[in-house]
Amino acid sequence: MTIVVFEDQLCDALAPITTGRLAATITCGSYRLLDLVSTLGVEIYGLSRRYMEPIQAIDFPELKVLNEVSMSVPGQGSNIKLMLNARVIPNEANRMAIQKMVSDSGTQPCVVRDRDSIAAIVNPPWTLEDVARLEQSELQVPLHTITVDMQTSELMLATFAAPHEVIAANMQFLASNLERRIRENPYQQREDGVFVGEGASIGQYVICETNNGPIVIDEGAKIGPYSLLRGPLYIGKKCKILEHSAIKDNVSLGHTTKIGGEVEASVVEPFTNKQHHGFLGHSYLGSWINLGAGTCNSDLKNTYGAVNMEYPRGKAATGMQFLGCIMGDYSKSAINTGIFTGKVIGVCSMMYGFITSNVPSFVNYARLFGQVSTLPAEVMIATQLRMFARRQVVQRSCDIQLILDMYSTTQYERDQSRDITD
Repeated sequence: MTIVVFEDQLCDALAPITTGRLAATITCGSYRLLDLVSTLGVEIYGLSRRYMEPIQAIDFPELKVLNEVSMSVPGQGSNIKLMLNARVIPNEANRMAIQKMVSDSGTQPCVVRDRDSIAAIVNPPWTLEDVARLEQSELQVPLHTITVDMQTSELMLATFAAPHEVIAANMQFLASNLERRIRENPYQQREDGVFVGEGASIGQYVICETNNGPIVIDEGAKIGPYSLLRGPLYIGKKCKILEHSAIKDNVSLGHTTKIGGEVEASVVEPFTNKQHHGFLGHSYLGSWINLGAGTCNSDLKNTYGAVNMEYPRGKAATGMQFLGCIMGDYSKSAINTGIFTGKVIGVCSMMYGFITSNVPSFVNYARLFGQVSTLPAEVMIATQLRMFARRQVVQRSCDIQLILDMYSTTQYERDQSRDITD
């Protein structure tokens, strides 16, 4: 039995989150979609953007790359049980629905829709060989073609359609996802509502508030003294919380992050640092980001109205009163950087001063000083090497190539900006 997790064209609408990240590995509520499907006990293949395939093959071997090599194994045939959109939200309701789709035998081919897109196809009439021949850019038309006459399933799957929906879903589903995490992992209950993994440590005079949800501190994480932790809260493996921090409700921290200051209702992906004084609220930070001391973002308009977002590929009315920033992988901020409400920062950019508008990818943004310029990919490759060395991570050829691919993929962002100088 086989599942194919596919990235459709709407995956690009999740930029900058997905610019350098597989959609199935977006963290939300402490889980990734890949975490959920990996527990099903079936073979999992991934149909991803071509430039992401080397990262997929090396870093996520459980998500097998669909290519001619994998197709050379005899006997695969038409045994695709489920084609699953990589934008499906990793929550408990979706997990149960996916489990039912996989376990039900004899189900007639059917399609599961979410809004205007296809969330899944049960028992699709394709073989693995058919799917392997498709490019991600070619996927949308065949999907809609084969599902025209299919029955629509009564099952439902919710998907991400825009980056701010990751933040909203994290707030909505973190508490229930943590309950599942607590059931399935051998955490030690340190006190009421506080669950600690092996090797984790909590400093003196740490206050834990669990009235609104549990606090999970995973393996090897370290909590500095005089800190406030308020659930629901997930602190990932080997995460380090600095002393005098206030990590408030609905925060999901990835592994090997360093966090300080005040953080609320945010997702922080692995290997990102926000270890100094400053506020981060209702935001999403990708991996390998560093926020300089005193960096703060606004997550509430002065009018108290709903925040509207302007993404690289279009505008969106969020309906959210609290919404901070969305920042792509490898971006940095200088000390005392101020990020205005609802701003989108692309991948591999450097920020200084006040961020009053969106920041394209690969840009030195210092508008306060009259300077907005392109940041060459070679500079980011050298920066990546130094960052990796600090974390004892080896820079590989696929990491270098990803920087180059992200640069070319995001050229349209810089072309659309009138402020950038070479």
